[in-house]
Amino acid sequence: MATLTWVMDNTLPRPVSPATQHSPKTDYWLLPLLAMVCVFAWDTQLLTPLKILVVFFHEGSHALATILTGGSVLSMHIVANQGGHVQSMGGWPIVIISAGYLGSLLWGALILILAARSSADRLIMAMLGIGMLVLTALYVRNLYGFGFGLLGGLSALASAKFISTWINDLILKLIGVVTMLYVPMDIFSDTLARSELRSDARILAEYLGGTTMFWGALWLLISAVVIPAALYVGLRPRKN
Repeated sequence: MATLTWVMDNTLPRPVSPATQHSPKTDYWLLPLLAMVCVFAWDTQLLTPLKILVVFFHEGSHALATILTGGSVLSMHIVANQGGHVQSMGGWPIVIISAGYLGSLLWGALILILAARSSADRLIMAMLGIGMLVLTALYVRNLYGFGFGLLGGLSALASAKFISTWINDLILKLIGVVTMLYVPMDIFSDTLARSELRSDARILAEYLGGTTMFWGALWLLISAVVIPAALYVGLRPRKN
């Protein structure tokens, strides 16, 4: 069977006292504030670790889609220039190729919603750390990627263990916001602004038909639906 490559240029939470919880109303100003800070700091080194994390989500989504559709993952690579690739065999190519951008978008939306709608921020952070460590141990095969996955996973577990629920909540929301900002910008850059790149959209066009720009525009349209929906669900008042 041919080898396929998809390319892209703890512990349980402690009980929380009411004094350490923040009001859900703070999300009405906190999430827009986080978004504005991210936009202004986008081209600085401050957000580089979070951008690499989005790449990890992207490549990890390729890997998970491969496994879920009956294929096998040979290797996963993450590199410092915010790129990476997954080598796999078998599975359903349409799902696997599309899973990179759309999967990372859904991870960002899910993390944001869970952080905004629940108080289990430490548990969510711990699960994120465990997931990163498992993916890294099973599939990452380059030094930079392995180091990033190991450090990121252990940092998430340490945050869940030692840092307050409110700070974990803030970090999770920051991850969600950065992910949902990064994905459509990356889709636009890789498929519309530079359609000559061998992006996921280019690979899907070669496999299924259409053009790189068509698939990129479709994924952007999906992003334009998912992002407002995630914000709406995250900001919606909770029922008593």
